[in-house]
Amino acid sequence: MKDFELKYGCNPNQKPSKIFMKDGSDLPIEILNGRPGYINFLDAFNSWQLVKELKEALGLPAVTSFKHVSPTSAAVGIPLSATLKKACFVDDIEGLDESPLASAYARARGTDRMCSFGDWVALSDVCDETTAKMIAREVSDGVIAPGYEPKALEILKGKRKGTYNIVKIDPNYVPAEKETKDVFGITFEQGRNNFKIDKDLLKNIVTENKDMPESAIRDLVISLITLKYTQSNSVCFAYDGQAIGVGAGQQSRIHCTRLAGSKADTWFLRQHDKVLNLPFKDTLGRADRDNVIDGYINKNEEDVCAEGNWQKYFTTRPEPLTQEEMKSYLATKSGVALGSDAFFPFFDNIERAKKSGVQYIAEPGGSIRDDLVIDCANRYGMVMAFTGMRLFHH
Repeated sequence: MKDFELKYGCNPNQKPSKIFMKDGSDLPIEILNGRPGYINFLDAFNSWQLVKELKEALGLPAVTSFKHVSPTSAAVGIPLSATLKKACFVDDIEGLDESPLASAYARARGTDRMCSFGDWVALSDVCDETTAKMIAREVSDGVIAPGYEPKALEILKGKRKGTYNIVKIDPNYVPAEKETKDVFGITFEQGRNNFKIDKDLLKNIVTENKDMPESAIRDLVISLITLKYTQSNSVCFAYDGQAIGVGAGQQSRIHCTRLAGSKADTWFLRQHDKVLNLPFKDTLGRADRDNVIDGYINKNEEDVCAEGNWQKYFTTRPEPLTQEEMKSYLATKSGVALGSDAFFPFFDNIERAKKSGVQYIAEPGGSIRDDLVIDCANRYGMVMAFTGMRLFHH
């Protein structure tokens, strides 16, 4: 296939629209089902690069969930605890522990379920039946993978009344060293960001505490590779083999950290006993449960426990999760890894990170206030590595 005509570009008024190879060669993909759009393909090709690099760096199957050209999460194939299975709505999945790819999907899709609503999924490995069954029951726009088992493909083709977007990519495809894009009729050209992220990038530890276990190295690698394909400015919190909070596209670094930290807090709090045991009505759908849980934790637009509201969602009125309970619960969490796509200009980022259990940090370094940032990390006994490499992505 030399090119593929799209329904429209980013918006319905942006026509004509298509994807093609500028050198006239075949596209490195097969569209097995559906008709992906412009933004779908932006998500597909960015997300595929992320999981491909994660697999190469850590040797584990990897999955990411993308929305609007940034990951909501990314994860590798590590078995889930019983508590995490319940928090991710996958405690009913048979064979989950036997499929590392399905475990990675459960983690990635279960991290920030509100932001993953209507997502694009990327799988580093051939899609198996267990993973397909899980994807099939979520609200999703499409999936990209290097292949699909016959039964898995059959399951996915039945999604969205047969219109679900399924893309197969050539895993051996290597893009050109130079990339271009047009903005306002002007062509930009740059070398591709082929910078390799692995554990060797974390050797320059600048804090007094230099004890970085393998689990922290793994999580920092996940964080940094996730940031490589996140719209900048960006900060990513990672824990237990998955990105648990991504703060993307903020103009201020501290806003990135606050956003990512608040998402990480919500991820932890989803595993609180009060949240796990909310008495939902059987008729309440998965997406509605996500919204109610977020409202229950974050006290958003609607007080879901209020009289006249709780009856819509629950069989009995639940006790609210108090600020004191949340603070006490989050205080027990530690060992979180944090990556930043550029240096921290002020130590306020470290202060905010500490509130969400961050103990390990990777950032480029190079700020005129590096000494103040390092001093703050030292006060909390954190381990911080300077990577020397910025990871802006636009």
